[in-house]
Amino acid sequence: MFSAAPTPRRVLPPASGSPGPDAAAPAASARDRGRRSAGPSVAEAGRPAAGGGRDAFFDNAKYLAIVLVAMGHSWEPLTGQSRTAGALYMTVYAFHMPAFIIISGYFSRGFDLRADRLQRLITGVVVPYLVFETAYTLFARWAGDDPDMPFSLLDPWYLTWFLAALFVWRLTTPLWRIVRWPVPLALAVAALASVSPEVGDDLDMQRLLQFLPFFVLGLNLRPAHFAMVRRRAVRIAAVPVFAGAVALAYWAVPRMTSAWFYHRESAQELGAPWWAGVVMTLAVFGCSLVLVGCFLAWVPARRTWFTVLGAGTLYGYLLHGFVTKGTRFAGWFDDYAWLHSPLGEVAVSLTAAAVVTALCTPPVRRALRFVVEPRMAWAFRKEPADRG
Repeated sequence: MFSAAPTPRRVLPPASGSPGPDAAAPAASARDRGRRSAGPSVAEAGRPAAGGGRDAFFDNAKYLAIVLVAMGHSWEPLTGQSRTAGALYMTVYAFHMPAFIIISGYFSRGFDLRADRLQRLITGVVVPYLVFETAYTLFARWAGDDPDMPFSLLDPWYLTWFLAALFVWRLTTPLWRIVRWPVPLALAVAALASVSPEVGDDLDMQRLLQFLPFFVLGLNLRPAHFAMVRRRAVRIAAVPVFAGAVALAYWAVPRMTSAWFYHRESAQELGAPWWAGVVMTLAVFGCSLVLVGCFLAWVPARRTWFTVLGAGTLYGYLLHGFVTKGTRFAGWFDDYAWLHSPLGEVAVSLTAAAVVTALCTPPVRRALRFVVEPRMAWAFRKEPADRG
């Protein structure tokens, strides 16, 4: 796809990382409902700018993407009665998760099996996965009226699937950096997964494999590629392309399931012939890339009022799930019919944006850093040079 020359180690960003739709059937268990989510976070370290600080462009992109994630979750209960909500939902789910994963891959270019990078992988991905997998399970048992919901580290629930996937993707980074055609190979893996219903649910393996090409693509991108999509001509072209995507989604709502964009099931499980998995893998990959490019084209490169929030997207991602699931468990969308009106849909969208924005703020980060970004120096052996 994008062929990138090796980048000198000294300019690579530090390898750090962090992290969907809830489309469960009414009769499904809480864990099954959680498995039907698609969602996000991105690498928590912004690309170093010329002065050694964070790059405002990537922080802006992360914040705007996490807002779209939260809004997409809020639209899911509305899609059954609103074709417009369904079109917006399908459009957003075509690109917001790929955008997060591409950026995560981009910031994983420098990952190797060095001790300090493995430590950051554990504290930045594994520990939050363990904490929030436990917290979500307990929350579902209490608020979801599912006291028998099992706890399983191999069966990510709701938003935690991305942390499990990111852990595996990042560990395989050295392999993708040495193969000759990494993106085509990753696409072949994704296509094979899409026609293999026997893959199973451990670590949400279908999504791990089907989203893999976006991560591998990110590994092969350079700053010049992001500069290309920020050109004025691309920004202008992004407007009709996005409008066309929404119009196409509006047409497709009654004709196509949005589950193709979740990448959590094989073609056979979606009621399609096996060969449709290969076709849709390639088609959705191309569609997602176009929309990711359009999205990034309109992300401001300058510092804005929300730039600082880009450093807290992992917090917004993991925490907003309790609010989203809480409204479902409480039955708000069934009890309050006005939420399904145009005014209600706008109110739901704005509320979701406000909630996730608040969860990305510095006070929330300071309060919960001990579980989301713990240092845990006590858990690791000191390097020989540090032992004195």
